[in-house]
Amino acid sequence: MAEILVEPIEGYALSKNKKKGTTLFSKIGVVGCGKEGQSIARIASWHGLEVVFLELSDSKIEMALANIGKELDNRIENWGLTPAEKKAIMSRIKGTVDYKDLADCDFVIEAIRSDDMTGARSIDARKEVFRKIESIVREDTIIATNSTTIIITELASEMKKPERCISLHFFVTSPEARIIEVVKGLYTSEEAYSKVCTFVKLINRDVIPVEESAGLISVRLFVTLLNEACQVLMEGIASLNDIDKTMNVGLGMRFGPFRTADIIGLSKIMKWMDNLYEEFGNSKYKPSPLIKRLVRAKHLGVRTGEGFYKYDENGKVISE
Repeated sequence: MAEILVEPIEGYALSKNKKKGTTLFSKIGVVGCGKEGQSIARIASWHGLEVVFLELSDSKIEMALANIGKELDNRIENWGLTPAEKKAIMSRIKGTVDYKDLADCDFVIEAIRSDDMTGARSIDARKEVFRKIESIVREDTIIATNSTTIIITELASEMKKPERCISLHFFVTSPEARIIEVVKGLYTSEEAYSKVCTFVKLINRDVIPVEESAGLISVRLFVTLLNEACQVLMEGIASLNDIDKTMNVGLGMRFGPFRTADIIGLSKIMKWMDNLYEEFGNSKYKPSPLIKRLVRAKHLGVRTGEGFYKYDENGKVISE
């Protein structure tokens, strides 16, 4: 009989605690549990990791857990997830309002919402989050941002151990997309980068290595597409529905540019564009007047019930 080779799972651990003699790639922290944070928490827990997320209040914690539960209910109805599996996933997710509860995490991801931030580029708010995380966690804990337009080198520049800081991007519009953009900053060590790539593989995603640049790949390409779609609409070349349908059916996008923008949130997209314009000075990144008009009217997309389209309470497009 052939010998059965057993490869120890410890080799895939993010880090090891020599005092305990156990692998520690078992718990991650998420700071901010809005739409992005909820997606990160759900995906990590789905793949067996313990998750603790930090929010500003108990009411926000309850809302985040309720939203994650609703998303899993959708998986039960349409994806074959069982109620028992949902219960197991939810049992691995805990909310807190205290940074101290992040102390034993191996990996902490900052994912604060744009609505919670101040300043044109939100860099100061994120730096403060990074400093608070660093004051609590172990020296080998990796600290990441899920921001796409903030440069990780700038964000980590005032940290005591900037070599453990990195940037990665989960795709909110398609949370089951099997890719994550990963950015190594000027200070990021090869060890930290390698561990984050291991994390990405453990949650069944492929690493898209990206050189440090505001907007990464996804945001830079999407905002220019959206601006051009707005221009086509304003010129009367085609209707909003037909522009989306052309990109959806004709070019294989999961959603057209307008529907995608509503899912992401127009205020967030406008912040992306402002950041990119400040970074590169290229007018192609300046928000279209149509986007500005919708944001001023508080028509921000699915979250507010109206953006380019109108939506019901379940986030479904209301046909005119």
